[in-house]
Amino acid sequence: MADERLKLRALALWQEGCQAQMDGDLERAVELYTKSIELSPTAEAYTFRGWAYSYMGRTDQAVAECHKAIEIDPDFGNPYNDIGAYLIAQGQLDEAIGWLEKAKQARRYEPRHFPFMNLGRIYRAKGMVRRAIEEFEGALRLQPNDAFCRRALAELRGMLN
Repeated sequence: MADERLKLRALALWQEGCQAQMDGDLERAVELYTKSIELSPTAEAYTFRGWAYSYMGRTDQAVAECHKAIEIDPDFGNPYNDIGAYLIAQGQLDEAIGWLEKAKQARRYEPRHFPFMNLGRIYRAKGMVRRAIEEFEGALRLQPNDAFCRRALAELRGMLN
């Protein structure tokens, strides 16, 4: 019973952290995620703390948080995608591909279209137009109304004509 209360309190702290992050209070978000992790470590809390660190320009810490999340729950896809996104931001496109492919295969992941979209961005940047199209099409199969993916796909198809 006490264990269940700790988990519920940890969840509430994580949710408060999410709200603080959405409000732009990154320091508070990190504080709340940390308290959540201290009570009951979850892949979500580590991943979101990493996300907050990334917005603070602390990319190495963000990646380390994602690795902790993967250790706790290798089926949770978000940290794989996040590592890929951080590598893209650092210009390490080839290094990002494997992480994004793992995110695509993860059993538990929302929003599932992100790794497809990120792979599409990589392949577009590398001049691999057909491969980029395949990835953006995959993203749109999962999220048909994503405006960014629709625009990217139209642009890429235009390049083939």
